[in-house]
Amino acid sequence: MFLKLISCMLPWPLRRLALMRWFGYEIHPRAYIGLAWIFPRKLSMGEGARIDHFTVAIHLEQISMGQNATIGRSNWITGFPMNTDSLHFRHQLERKAELRMGESAAISKNHHLDCTSLIHIGRFSTIAGYNSQFLTHSIDVAENRQDSVPIYIGDYTFVGTNVVVLGGAVLPAYSVLGAKALLNKAHTDEWTLYGGVPAKRIQKIPPTAKYFTRTTGFVY
Repeated sequence: MFLKLISCMLPWPLRRLALMRWFGYEIHPRAYIGLAWIFPRKLSMGEGARIDHFTVAIHLEQISMGQNATIGRSNWITGFPMNTDSLHFRHQLERKAELRMGESAAISKNHHLDCTSLIHIGRFSTIAGYNSQFLTHSIDVAENRQDSVPIYIGDYTFVGTNVVVLGGAVLPAYSVLGAKALLNKAHTDEWTLYGGVPAKRIQKIPPTAKYFTRTTGFVY
């Protein structure tokens, strides 16, 4: 805890070196972490990757951010540690408490990501707006125990504001999840707008839509 507190008080160039030396993190010289409490067991940040102020990331095995991937301010990213003596999730030997973000993937601000199991966010995908929840774990009432299932968000997707995404959900590549939707299962149809509670196919998206062919992450 002492080294974590000390590292947070250092200016970024020194803080980056301290995080790499003290915690073994891999942080590209052109990556950046703001005033944020980011302490997974492993951290990998590619060139141009960024985590903004007031974000907290704790109790998870790994965060991996590709080139130019971004996590905005005031996000809460947590999980449940691996290799503990706890009875929780002991039946899930292959569980991965990780957040993986592809190239130019973006999480905006004020979201909650429960990475008890893997959350994968694909290349050039955007978790937009505010107050969305990604929940990989819940109680299995049939077995009376905690259980967790990964969430997969495909490449070139757009996730609207204030959604709920549950463990086992898949948003296919080149798709949109509408605002306030509940994504609670694996979908397979690409180039599709999904929406509603629970989310279902609303309409097809034309392949000419420019969002899905862009080569830079930020949208002006």
